[in-house]
Amino acid sequence: MSSPSLAGRDAGPAIPILFQYGFRCFFLFSGLAAMGLLAAWLGVLVTGEWPDGAVGAGAWHAHEMLFGMIAAAVAGFLLTAVPSWTGTRAVSGVPLMVLAALWLAGRIAVFPWVGPWVAMPGALAAVLDLAFLPALGVALARPLVAAGKWRNSAFLILLGLLTAGNLLIHLEWLDLLPGGVEAGFALGLGIVLMMVTVIGGRILPAFTRNGLGKAGMAVRSWPLVERATLLATLALIPAAMVDAGSAVTGLIALAAAAAHAVRLAGWQGWRAWRSPILWILHVGYLWVPVALLLRGLHALAGLPAAAGTHAMTVGAFATLILAVMSRASLGHTGRPLVVSRATVAAYVLLTAAAALRTLSPLLPVEWVWPALQGSGYAWVAAFALFLAAYAPVLLSPRADGRPG
Repeated sequence: MSSPSLAGRDAGPAIPILFQYGFRCFFLFSGLAAMGLLAAWLGVLVTGEWPDGAVGAGAWHAHEMLFGMIAAAVAGFLLTAVPSWTGTRAVSGVPLMVLAALWLAGRIAVFPWVGPWVAMPGALAAVLDLAFLPALGVALARPLVAAGKWRNSAFLILLGLLTAGNLLIHLEWLDLLPGGVEAGFALGLGIVLMMVTVIGGRILPAFTRNGLGKAGMAVRSWPLVERATLLATLALIPAAMVDAGSAVTGLIALAAAAAHAVRLAGWQGWRAWRSPILWILHVGYLWVPVALLLRGLHALAGLPAAAGTHAMTVGAFATLILAVMSRASLGHTGRPLVVSRATVAAYVLLTAAAALRTLSPLLPVEWVWPALQGSGYAWVAAFALFLAAYAPVLLSPRADGRPG
């Protein structure tokens, strides 16, 4: 994201810095969730402790990474990008506090040790957890519609579909819809992949051109490849919801992998190797065709499904989230777009975590647990470094003295 002009958007001295712009609170929440949720998951794996009567541990882990960590990062991005796209005032103050409270209420509501299985009815927990994304959509709809930004308004549809995926999961948890969890995760992951596809297609070539100067003239995007990538990625969503292991789904995944690979090649990412803030974006996006290839091989050759799933979530989603959060936190607080050594270390650690987690289902049995542990520890360390470097940035005024 490029920094929008914040002139005339002074949130006023009564608003805490954390709630003066959406990226501040939600990037912080996403980093905390990434570190805390994975640490908790490692604890569950090590001890085997899990509350009686709670939903499955694996389902909770997947749900919270998707609708907790990733949803917070999506919120931070959109609440920061939409004012730039529309030239409108950013959501701040009390409305932003309400959004933050809804996100936090959802995390508490489904937390196994204090959530619906202990402290509240499951239906109430579902309502609390489901409220955040629609509220985010309402907050974004007014500026998008008022500015006539119909192309960007597609993100409202994606938020609605992401909510629908969460609803399917809760319906099975309430014993109302058998198969809802599997379908809900397929829909949710597919929608996040669509967001990555759309946003990546905008920011990667633009940032690469800007960062490489004259060398950036080699960056290419082809309309036919763009359309093929979007269509193949979109087609994969209903196919995966119906039967993730079918030959049709496998062929669509392979076609999508090829389209994403050609698209990425046109962006000339290897030219950015001297700039960590650029190459991490390309590394993150490289995981997309890798994950789709593994998903295709799962359906067509029986490869473990977990390899493709974690290449997508740990590799593509988490890496791109870390890349965008670190870049945007600097740019939108008036700081140079130069990352520290600690941030580069976080990039390397997260890449190692993704590689270990993706490979773990393919390794000999005696190596699986060490790979899982190594991946988890590397992930936690990566986001701990992010928080150490960027929490002070997110909690401090802009370096250039401007509001926001």
